[in-house]
Amino acid sequence: MKNTNPLLDDPRFSTEVELVIAFHDVDSMDVVWHGNYFRYLEIAREKLLNQLNYGYRAMRDHGHMWPIIDARIKYPGAVQFEQKIRVVARLLEYENRLKIGYTIFDAATGKKTTEAWTVQVAVDSGTKEMLFVSPDILFERMGLPK
Repeated sequence: MKNTNPLLDDPRFSTEVELVIAFHDVDSMDVVWHGNYFRYLEIAREKLLNQLNYGYRAMRDHGHMWPIIDARIKYPGAVQFEQKIRVVARLLEYENRLKIGYTIFDAATGKKTTEAWTVQVAVDSGTKEMLFVSPDILFERMGLPK
């Protein structure tokens, strides 16, 4: 999944995590149940946001919530019990929303198994109003001009 902003090619705006698929994540055919993929995305997203020093606690401390308002996931390959996977998260958009793209690979072969993205918007914690521009703190933490 490519970003359209060359500023986001900076390695600070992507990360990866390795996970081993646990028994409780699979169905009776030893394949990961589709809903569990969102937990894998969340682990990578949290690492990416913390890497920017703007994780969920920092968001809250600065008066913002960032609910996910849209998500898409494709499963071109199955992931199974005890398989080691690599989840790559990459920031795709940030000006008016956070759009993060994800690719999941088999850690041993490098074969792509899953592709996804999520979209989050800033909401003022006090008023519960959605913001139509990302808050200044996000730009500051990213080291980018507003």
